[in-house]
Formats: sequence, C-alpha cells, structure tokens
Amino acid sequence: MEVEKNIENVILFQIEKTSKMAKMYSQREFDKINLGITIEQWILLKVIQESEQLSQKELADKSSRDPASITRTLDLLEKKGFIIRRRIPENRRQYEIELTPSGADFVALNMKMIHEHRILSIKGFSNDELLVLKAMLLRIQNNVK
Repeated sequence: MEVEKNIENVILFQIEKTSKMAKMYSQREFDKINLGITIEQWILLKVIQESEQLSQKELADKSSRDPASITRTLDLLEKKGFIIRRRIPENRRQYEIELTPSGADFVALNMKMIHEHRILSIKGFSNDELLVLKAMLLRIQNNVK
C-alpha cells in the first residue's frame, strides 16, 4: 500500500475531521436553545443513562475519555444536579455514578433533538451502507488498539 502524502486523503484524518465537525454542529445546536451543557457532558449523561451501575473508571472506558477530564466533567454535572456519586464500599477511591431524577428527565427531554441530529448526520445513506461503514470503523478501531 502506498503511503498517502496529502493529509486530506488520509482516512484517519477524515475520521477526526468528521468527528470534530459533528461535535461542533451539535454544540452550536445546544447553544442555540441554551441547553446549558457541552457535548462532552451530554455523552457522559447518555452513557450513565444507558448503564445500570457504573464506576468512574468504567465511564471513562465506555466513553473513550481521559479519567482526569471525566472527574472535572462529573463535578460540573453534579453541581447541575444531573448526577450523584456514591463511594463504592470496597474501594474508597472509586465512585458509582448514576443519574438523578432531574438528570434522567433532562436526557429524556432532549432525546428527540439528539435523534434529529443523528438522522441528519446519516441522511442519504442506505441501511446497507451504514452497516458497512460501521464494520469498517470497528475494523479500524481494532487495528489501532
């Protein structure tokens, strides 16, 4: 395989560029309606909402985030009343994280908008194309583990 010299033709660059554009779009939409949170905060809320019990380390793993930045983001989400952290009895340095009723309501209230963003992002793709794209992205992820 020939080494690509033009960065615009490098697949990993295009993946990164696409991810940044999607985050910027979503953040602009969040800001338009004064949602009051960042994309990073939303991602953590959604991962927490989808998990029954979750430690901070598991949250970092599931969200592909740095544990240090997770701590700062969780501090903000806790101040907003969206999450609670409980010490794990057998491990004094770890916390179990869950949504508060207010956090669960916030996620539920905003899922329609998130769903609309997701639909827009895949507009024009067939189901077969989406399956192939997902398989390719998963293969890249496995290649670089």
